[in-house]
Amino acid sequence: MRNHIATKLIFELSRSGRKGVALPQSDVPEQPVIDPQFLATEALALPELAEPDVIRHFTNLSTLNMSVDTHFYPLGSCTMKYNPKRNERVAAMPGFAEIHPLQPDDTVQGMLRLLYELQSMLAEISGLPCVSLQPAAGAHGELAALMVAAKHFRKQGANRTKVLAPDSAHGTNPASARMAGFSFVTVKSNEDGMVDLADLQSKLDDEIAVFMITNPNTLGLFDAQVRQIAESVHAKGGLIYLDGANMNAILGVTRPGDFGADMMHFNPHKTFSGPHGGGGPGAGPICVTEELGPYLPIPRVTESDGVYVLDVAQPDTIGKVRSFFGNVGVLVRAYCYILSHGPEGLKRVAENAVLNANYLLSKVKHILDVPHGDRCMHEFVASAEKLKQKKDMKQPAMDIAKRLLDFGFHPPTVYFPLTVHEGMMMEPTETESKETLDAFAERLFHITEESAELLSEAPHSTIISRPNEVAAARQPVMKWSEE
Repeated sequence: MRNHIATKLIFELSRSGRKGVALPQSDVPEQPVIDPQFLATEALALPELAEPDVIRHFTNLSTLNMSVDTHFYPLGSCTMKYNPKRNERVAAMPGFAEIHPLQPDDTVQGMLRLLYELQSMLAEISGLPCVSLQPAAGAHGELAALMVAAKHFRKQGANRTKVLAPDSAHGTNPASARMAGFSFVTVKSNEDGMVDLADLQSKLDDEIAVFMITNPNTLGLFDAQVRQIAESVHAKGGLIYLDGANMNAILGVTRPGDFGADMMHFNPHKTFSGPHGGGGPGAGPICVTEELGPYLPIPRVTESDGVYVLDVAQPDTIGKVRSFFGNVGVLVRAYCYILSHGPEGLKRVAENAVLNANYLLSKVKHILDVPHGDRCMHEFVASAEKLKQKKDMKQPAMDIAKRLLDFGFHPPTVYFPLTVHEGMMMEPTETESKETLDAFAERLFHITEESAELLSEAPHSTIISRPNEVAAARQPVMKWSEE
């Protein structure tokens, strides 16, 4: 029997007159603060509870969640790694957390200096000298970079209408391209999971604006053809965009600017520490070449004679891409992470991410097929396809993923990229121990030995087992019942 925990809504726990605080009577004359015309005519229908009721309610709800602090989270492509708490404490310091975005520049010199130095760090790590910290997430960074490319070609008077990307690309790539005003063309992968150069060449013409490439790619493989790809695209007058989602695999080892990228985004919440998942907040700084620098979003942090300013005097800029300056709390965490590690430390981050992924691959390949080789970068994609025939399962990847929940493991990414049937994308990250990886692999082995019937009904220990995900998104039921 599934272990149900019936949880009432906080409004159902409410009791009229119950309070969480007891304030003394005011000992000074009352003074109106708000014009009466703006006051509500009736009290808001908020729940009335004592403090212990509120704390227990939300604490109990939180125990139903998984997180990187409580569980192993091998969510491929998303780099759900443990985040150092020191960075959280620094970001919460009053000098960072309590400043206002409308304060004059001369009153936030410390923050502006931090952001200016972060720009320099990202420029060095990427090999691309011009940086904007404005974008609010990876996909937003993609969009901003493609808007920069569009502005660049308009200034040239060039009619560039196409964006190309491999069939294994993140789904945000075509979405960003279309939102930036381009049409999108898919380039095939070859049998090794790399860009099919012949297919790419057949689609290169005078209308290409950008070729978007994730390297290492979403199969966890580094495409060593990238310089050749860049030369081919540049020969046609196009630009190379590097999707920086997987930068944690190459930090300090190689730089996108050095192997041909003209622009890229970082996911600092993935690569350089910071909570990831749950919809944000994130950040998506972009780095570009000197030629593209004038088109970056405003404001940009600049420095002159030791004074830092938010510079909006950029005549060719694409303009603002969000309110104020961005999610600076995430950027503070990234700054702390980079400073803590230093150049050699960042390189070790990449080396350990690759080591952990290859160790887990060596375990998993005896349990599930790994279609693209015995080596990977920071992640790999296994396939549960053979279990379809062996156990007569309709969706073995999903069934395995759901069953892992019963044993305290968050599932890996499933059914992505689409080029691998019944794909399971696993990224252990650099922060996990050998013991954790061994336990995960052992549990994965035992799950694949279980019956198809048992797996098809998993998970067995959670409040909700297999919701209709489309219906849940459109018509969520906020309360569990016995019915």
